[in-house]
Amino acid sequence: MKIMLGADHAGYELKEKIAEHLRRAGHEVRDIGTHSLDSVDYPDYAFSVARAVAKGTVDRGILVCGSGIGMSMAANRIPGVRAVLASEPYAAKMSRRHNDSNVLCLGGRFIGPDLAMEIVTVWLAEPFEGGRHCRRLELLDNPSFWRNPQ
Repeated sequence: MKIMLGADHAGYELKEKIAEHLRRAGHEVRDIGTHSLDSVDYPDYAFSVARAVAKGTVDRGILVCGSGIGMSMAANRIPGVRAVLASEPYAAKMSRRHNDSNVLCLGGRFIGPDLAMEIVTVWLAEPFEGGRHCRRLELLDNPSFWRNPQ
């Protein structure tokens, strides 16, 4: 699987460990940075990874910042991206199974490396169920389907 990684300075160290983990698992990794602890702006990395996922240049994206919140908010602004902030494996699993998430966001200051690797492994392995969930994704992706349930 082709996976693009991006992180800001707060996510740099965890991103490096994730990249190594992914390469050992046989994935093709494209690491767009950041490549140091020097302060950078997380949206630059979130938008780059999200655009690559939306265009199909890569299969999935993984973003890491201090909390994962900013990366998630930024990535979800790109049409076609379904970014999830996961802090434990079950959320990652269900985001794939029911929501076909294609970008995983992690908080480098919130979770340790062992838990992060477990989340990444589960997220990459879990398939999308399809079925009734496809209709719901259409509702998310197409504003003409947005409706008021009341």
